[in-house]
Amino acid sequence: MTADRPRRSVLYLPASNERAIDKARGLACDAVILDLEDAVAPDAKVQARTQALAAVQAGGFGPREVVIRVNGLDTPWGAEDLAAARVAGAAAVLVPKIASADDLPAYAAALGGQTRLWAMIETCAAIFALDAIGAASAANRVDAWVIGSNDLAKEMRCRPGVERAPLAAALSLSVMAARAHGLAVLDGVFNEITDAEGLARQCAQGAEFGFDGKTLIHPSQIPAANRAFTPDAQAVAWARTVVAAFDLIENAGKGVVQVAGRMVERLHLAEARRQIAIVEAVTADEV
Repeated sequence: MTADRPRRSVLYLPASNERAIDKARGLACDAVILDLEDAVAPDAKVQARTQALAAVQAGGFGPREVVIRVNGLDTPWGAEDLAAARVAGAAAVLVPKIASADDLPAYAAALGGQTRLWAMIETCAAIFALDAIGAASAANRVDAWVIGSNDLAKEMRCRPGVERAPLAAALSLSVMAARAHGLAVLDGVFNEITDAEGLARQCAQGAEFGFDGKTLIHPSQIPAANRAFTPDAQAVAWARTVVAAFDLIENAGKGVVQVAGRMVERLHLAEARRQIAIVEAVTADEV
C-alpha cells in the first residue's frame, strides 16, 4: 500500500541545481521533489526541466521516491513540464495549487500513462473543497497530498509562527480528508533553517496531527523529520503485541480482545500493522 511506505522526510530540490540533486542521491531522506515551480526563476525553467528529466533517467536515488513538481497548467511552462514528466519515469508528479476537484482531471489527462500524481493543498479554496478533492484524487491516480503552508498562510494573511495556531484547523481537516480517501499526506515546510529547536517542535506537531512526514527545504532538516515520524521502539513493540494477539486462532473473527490488560479493538490492528511496515521498510533501506 502506498500509504505504508516511509515518507518521513521529503526534500525539495531546485531542479536547476545539479550539484544539490547529485548530493541528494546519498542523503537519508525518504523522497526528493525535483522542483520546477517555486524554487526556479522564470528564466531558468526550461533548463531546470531538462535537468530534472536527466536526473530521473540517470537514477541512482536508491530506495528514495523521486517526484517532479511541475508548474501549473495555467502558466507558460506547465504543459511542457507535464509532457517531459510523462516520459521521465518519476515515481510521481506533484501538481501545484489544486483549488477544486475540477483541477485534477486536466493534470491526469495531460500526464497520461500510469504515472502517479501528488497534489498540493495550498489555497483557501482547497480547504473548503477537501472532500471533493479527495474523491477526485482517488479517481485521478493521486497517492498523496502535500500541504503548501507558505502559500496558504500568504493567502490567509496570517502569521503562523512555529506553533501554526492560525493554520491548525486547515492542517487537521486536511489530514482527516486525506485519511477519508485513503491518501498519504505530508506536512508543509519549516522555513527557519538555523532554528533546530523550532524544527523539532514543528515536526513533533506534524506527527501529532497525523501527517505521514514533512516536506523539507534543506538537508540539515532530514534527521529531525526522520526522528519525529519514525514510530518509537515502545510503540512498535506494542504494535507487534497487538498483531500477535489478533493472529491467535482463538481470537479469529473477534472485534475486541484483551491484550496485556488492555481492551484493543480490531480497528487498532491496521494502525499496528502500518507502524510495523514503516519501521521494517526503514530498517531494510538502512541495511
